[in-house]
Formats: sequence, C-alpha cells, structure tokens
Amino acid sequence: MASLHPAACCMEGYAHHGEPAGTLCKYTDFDIYVAKPAVSTDKVIIYLTDIFGLPFTNHKLIADNFAKQGFLTVIPNLFYDDHIPFPRPDGFDLPSWVSRHQPEHTEPIIEKTFEFINKEFPAVKKFFSVGYCYGAKYVVRLLDAGKLTAGYIAHPSFVSEDELRAIKAPLSIAAAETDVVFPEEKRHQSETILKEIKATYNIVLYASVSHGFAVRGDLSDEVVTWTQEAAFWQAVQWFTRFSK
Repeated sequence: MASLHPAACCMEGYAHHGEPAGTLCKYTDFDIYVAKPAVSTDKVIIYLTDIFGLPFTNHKLIADNFAKQGFLTVIPNLFYDDHIPFPRPDGFDLPSWVSRHQPEHTEPIIEKTFEFINKEFPAVKKFFSVGYCYGAKYVVRLLDAGKLTAGYIAHPSFVSEDELRAIKAPLSIAAAETDVVFPEEKRHQSETILKEIKATYNIVLYASVSHGFAVRGDLSDEVVTWTQEAAFWQAVQWFTRFSK
C-alpha cells in the first residue's frame, strides 16, 4: 500500500464553526453541495470528503473558501445516509463501514457528479479534485482515468501502490508528520513510485500535526490553524498552476 487503511485517527477531530454559503441540491438520488465563485468560471473542484461526509460542516466551509478563490466547487454525498456521525459513537465498527463503501459503491456517485457538472455548468473545461482521507483514493483513481486536469490529496488513506503508479495527471500531496495511515515509510514509498513513473507531483510535509489536520484540526492551536491554511493554499496554488 502507498497508504494504509483507515484507522481510529480517521474518526477524530474538531468541528469548525461557520455558516455555509453554498447551496444543497439533489441530483438523481443523492445530494450535492455547490459553492459558486463570484464570477462564472471554466474550472471546477470535485471535493471528495473524509468518512464524515457531506453533513460535516467543515467540508462545506472549505468548499466555500475554494469558491472564493475562483473555483466552482461541488461536494457529492458519497455515503447517502451512511456517513459516520460526528462526533463518532463509541464503539463504532469502522471495518464494517468500510466494507460498505468500496469503489463499486463510491465510483458510481462520482460518475454522476461529472454528469451533474456537465449538465448544470457546461462552461466548465478544467476538472480538478481534492480528496481528504477517504476521498484521496478516488482522486488518485480519477487521475488514472484521465478525467482530471490535476489532483490534490491530504493525509490519504488506503491508496494502493498500483493506483498511485497508474496516475496520468499532476498530483499534490499534503502529509502530516504524525500519521499512522500515511506514515513516513509509506510517504517515502509514494515518493519513490512517483519518481519512477516520472509523474508531475509535489509532497509537502507539515510538522507538528497529525492525520486529519487539513480538515478537522483544533483551530484553537496556532500551529494547526497555520498548517490547515497552508494546506488549503497548497491546493489552490497547485490548481492555479494548471488552470492556465
């Protein structure tokens, strides 16, 4: 594995406060959150969440921030009503949940999200995607499918070596110094694979933070706040580079 399966750290973190500014709509049988920039654009970010899914306010607030930087941003509800509640219940059976959300369950929703964008926003020509924790696997798989201009993942979980080796578009990775899911040896293994395939990539390691920092860190901690913001701008700068 280029990163490991989800663990207890995937179910920990802090809820952030704020009022989402986007719109919740339904496409076929699932919900999509849409954050629009102030002016029309030809670029979209497909935002693939961690296991807390679309109902977790943090994701909507980050999507709103991407929209403020000029990117139409959409968050599909990857889990219907089976997201993990935040905070997670004691004794939650994570392996059982993961078994219900494999590629055969998740990828049809992502495919429909592309359909939604093409139908509702026909001006879009450049497709980007961010993936946090759980969502990172699917960004990597989309980079193989040739559907993205570029991708960004933060503290990824259960990305296989073969999936990483197959990417065909630029990839940026935000990594935490302390991360049992994407530990140092897996980070170095990922670097080796990306160098071997001559990928266009970068990996940024953020000190003094742990898995989940880019989405659900403790914002009362100045270091965590700074690194979450830095990881956000890492994505924005990466996508801006390939927007031209």
